[in-house]
Amino acid sequence: MAEKSFKYVILGGGVSAGYAAREFAKQGVKPGELAIISKEAVAPYERPALSKAYLFPEGAARLPGFHVCVGSGGERLLPEWYAEKGISLILSTEIVKADLASKTLVSAAGESFKYQTLLIATGSTVLKLSDFGVKGADSKNIFYLREIDDADQLVEALKAKKNGKAVIVGGGYIGLELSAVLRLNNIEVNMVYPEPWCMPRLFTESIAAFYEGYYKNKGVNIIKGTVAVGFDTHPNGEVKSVQLKDGRVLDADIVVVGVGARPLTTLFKGQVEEDKGGIKTDAFFKTSVPDVYAVGDVATFPMKMYNDIRRVEHVDHSRKSAEQAVKAIFASEQGKSVDEYDYLPYFYSRAFDLSWQFYGDNVGETVLFGDSDPSSATHKFGQYWIKDGKIVGAFLESGTPEENKAIAKVAKVQPAATLDQLAEEGIGFASKI
Repeated sequence: MAEKSFKYVILGGGVSAGYAAREFAKQGVKPGELAIISKEAVAPYERPALSKAYLFPEGAARLPGFHVCVGSGGERLLPEWYAEKGISLILSTEIVKADLASKTLVSAAGESFKYQTLLIATGSTVLKLSDFGVKGADSKNIFYLREIDDADQLVEALKAKKNGKAVIVGGGYIGLELSAVLRLNNIEVNMVYPEPWCMPRLFTESIAAFYEGYYKNKGVNIIKGTVAVGFDTHPNGEVKSVQLKDGRVLDADIVVVGVGARPLTTLFKGQVEEDKGGIKTDAFFKTSVPDVYAVGDVATFPMKMYNDIRRVEHVDHSRKSAEQAVKAIFASEQGKSVDEYDYLPYFYSRAFDLSWQFYGDNVGETVLFGDSDPSSATHKFGQYWIKDGKIVGAFLESGTPEENKAIAKVAKVQPAATLDQLAEEGIGFASKI
């Protein structure tokens, strides 16, 4: 097959790829210089929509409505935009071999792509129960949510199993967002996870208590401290029930699994330096291999604020790291420099009529403030994390845009404070910084 050659190749077609393409255009990339190679069949889109508005029973989001960069208030990059800019969108193309020494990528169909500069934006893939040898894990109507095809299959199942029963396996982001959206679809929901409370990597026990109570009030049955160990099926191969380790059996028409993800780095094993499960980069997302950059979920990068190196799986970092890498690529070509990446960790979620944001680091002592009663009409509450006498992290549920900006600023500035002071002043402390 003929070889195609580009000055720049973005490998991956997710959020990072779309934001990188926009930055390439801003930096003046010439027609024909840039290609995006993606195994998905559609132009880059805002992935978070899949676990939220895409699954709404009414007024659901659909493409082209949520192509990048609408998620951050930017313009919507339709397929025509790429064509106008002379950017090659090479879709439905899976790369199976990457040879960084010869700067060549090879697709499953045997096509070769040459590049001068490579931007690795391969993202993550979901962990599957079949990876752990769970019996019956390949039954029909067991779903994972990563790409638009996954969401489409779930939408079809929701239509076919109207008012049915679902089991959600996992108590993290996917578990919480999917439990909520399935309840909106009038599906009976059991949510199962092994940890003592939901979202344990971020939430403290007191934050989690609010969400667990709120979800219970919305009809979600939460089962903690156990895991799914097997699935029974109907004769047609569809899932019928979920067996739990504690011996319980839950009826299920639909199962959605959210038990984590792993970065897609296999193509580059042994060719590039890795750390903490990702591809190691500097503050400009350059890897150990010349002319190769890595962004988003796959990058393990210096977290300047904490004098640490970390890998971050979140849409905010996917967007910002992509922009940083492209700016750095053009700066190095022009003999200029850009500022080091100085990232403030940021996580958020929306479900039911709830909306939380978190900034900073969740280490140290904590203080809860506000109204964290799950039955309350206002349910505005938050938490600060204090380490060495300084605020290092802040969480807020149902904040106004101004209040959310205030907790971001507090996490960035890290002012000195005492637990008693914060308990008394609450969000007021952040608002006056």
